[in-house]
Amino acid sequence: MSTSLASANAPSTDTVSVVVPAPTKRRPSHIYGSRWIAFGFAAPLIAYLLVFYVYPLIRSVDLSVHDYTIKAFVQGNAEFVGFDNYITVLTSPLFAQALANTALFVAISLFFQYTIGLALAVFFRNNFPLSGVLRALFLVPWLLPLIVSASTWSWMLNSDNGVVNSVITAFGGQSINWLTSPQTALTAVIIANIWLGIPFNLVILYSGLQNIPGDLYEAASLDGAGAWRQFWSITFPLLRPVSAITILLGLVYTLKVVDIIWIMTAGGPANSSTTLAVWSYREAFGTGQPAFSPAAAVGNLLIVIALIFGFFYLRTQRREVN
Repeated sequence: MSTSLASANAPSTDTVSVVVPAPTKRRPSHIYGSRWIAFGFAAPLIAYLLVFYVYPLIRSVDLSVHDYTIKAFVQGNAEFVGFDNYITVLTSPLFAQALANTALFVAISLFFQYTIGLALAVFFRNNFPLSGVLRALFLVPWLLPLIVSASTWSWMLNSDNGVVNSVITAFGGQSINWLTSPQTALTAVIIANIWLGIPFNLVILYSGLQNIPGDLYEAASLDGAGAWRQFWSITFPLLRPVSAITILLGLVYTLKVVDIIWIMTAGGPANSSTTLAVWSYREAFGTGQPAFSPAAAVGNLLIVIALIFGFFYLRTQRREVN
């Protein structure tokens, strides 16, 4: 019996393992604070995009799929018509003419704006006396209000007492009905738009030229390359990314040009200078009987065209990076 008691009181040789849970890692509070700070800085931009981009886009789509009239705006009971407004626009006799005018207006404007802007940027790349003053003068068309520029061009191209016709007749030519003839109205607004867009191309391309190292030109000059060879082998290839974004932005801006055309010709005569943007504006605000829904449909078609070119630009840039 004493043996059993001794064995009972003897300390046990078995060990008991106790698992202590590892302390959970808590993220420092300053990480959460920095996220809130970042969100605070981004909030104004997000609010701006939602209010001035997302909501108008949603509203434009809503307008285009309903039959909105002034009465429907007041009562809020516009009838849902689906894609009827788009079908009406696409089957309209004016659609083909407006699309062709838009293509000509955009293509010719972009070509001459970019070409002249690039030539001026290369010209101003080499600093010379009064180069800064001349560059500032070239920015004047960009700084003037569009109503002033359009009114000035309307006066200059006036058939009776315009400056342009006065110069033409002074050299023995015939007066041209720039703004009142279907054959020349589109040409007149294209000329005015080119003049307005050159400063933008000049500024962007001139900034791009400043990033090209001068050592490349010095090395090419030592190798006997002339001015044209340097331009085609150095300037133009290295300026390609800047040129692409310049043309894309110019495309978007030119697609939505309304004011210069509306002030000079109002899309006439006989719709000869009517583009898709002018057609959309005229449907909504240019007549006594506004057609908001077809106007929104035309505007949405312009957005689709701009998006197609935007995606094409992004795809091209991705291929160059890869």
